[in-house]
Amino acid sequence: MTQPRAGYTLPVFACASAIAALHHLQNKKNYEIVSLNLIEPTETVTIPIQQVAKINKNTALAITFSDPGDNLDLTRNTPIWALVELRENSNKNEHEQIIIKGGEGIGKQSNNNHQDAIYSYANKLLRHNLQQYLNPKEAITVTIILPEGKKLAKRTSNEAFGVIEGLSLLGTSGISQPLSSPDQLKTYQQELRNKSKQFDTLVFCLGENGIDLAKKLGINSQQLIKTANWLGPLLVTAAIEKVNSILLFGYHGKLIKLAGGIFHTHHHLADGRLEILITHCVKMGLEKTILQQLLNCETTEDALQLLRKIDAETNHNWTEKVYKSLVETIDKRTKLYIRKYVEFDVNIGSIVFGRDRRIIMASETGKFLQNKLTV
Repeated sequence: MTQPRAGYTLPVFACASAIAALHHLQNKKNYEIVSLNLIEPTETVTIPIQQVAKINKNTALAITFSDPGDNLDLTRNTPIWALVELRENSNKNEHEQIIIKGGEGIGKQSNNNHQDAIYSYANKLLRHNLQQYLNPKEAITVTIILPEGKKLAKRTSNEAFGVIEGLSLLGTSGISQPLSSPDQLKTYQQELRNKSKQFDTLVFCLGENGIDLAKKLGINSQQLIKTANWLGPLLVTAAIEKVNSILLFGYHGKLIKLAGGIFHTHHHLADGRLEILITHCVKMGLEKTILQQLLNCETTEDALQLLRKIDAETNHNWTEKVYKSLVETIDKRTKLYIRKYVEFDVNIGSIVFGRDRRIIMASETGKFLQNKLTV
């Protein structure tokens, strides 16, 4: 069986575009392919450049296309532009020698003074690779542009994690491991096995943003496990390792799938989120007219806001009732899922949060585990 092909994360292509644009300004001939050091991991790779052109004598634009490998990634083949302006380094300040900005399609951090959503790895990657091509008298301003960023962002959960108006240059590595890569799962499983020897309670977070929010709530980072979409196999691994308790902590638009028995959460493989939510609305006795409005919602986030609006207008607490039913069902179905594969009972609790990064609901076991974890 052929192993899935790994690709690269968005910051790598942004960096390659920036290098190509700078080379063009410096009249270097070979800018159709550029080499760069990924830093994480320490590996030099070559990235093809699609187009490059001078805007004026001091500014050039270069374009690459994202290649995430054999990964179900909505940014596949999206263009990444880098606009590089060469200027004189008048104050000789090394940090000011390279200024990095977000242009069209790069999101803003709504919870961080609307700063560009260009995170530490991307900044480090750009500075490290560009610095070597500048003499002390030269300085550059690099503007990263994602022409399709705003459109693609609508298909992500970015807003749930405080990124608005576009995509983020997020990541801790230059390698984009395929979703189906056995190596990725093996890495997560090994981390889980190591931590199971230290702790009897672990917290499962689907992504980096969930991990960040869990830390802000005071949960020990050593007890956090990143699962990506591999919840099912990691739950089974935890049971095999005799982990006593697991807190499922995540965005409601992802964890809601577990209430429907979906334990591989990538949207390309299975969805049904809105249908699961509406099923619990029926269970709680919502009126037919409200159910019809919910059916017309495009996302679970829209449905959540509609429930809150109806609660405010009618002085009801449908949101609380529906989400309480959901989290208790998540706990129940997760325990049953584990028991299908391993004869060991794991104590399961769940907490779901919304786009505003506030907790919507915690199950009874979820509350207990959160209190235990944040003491």
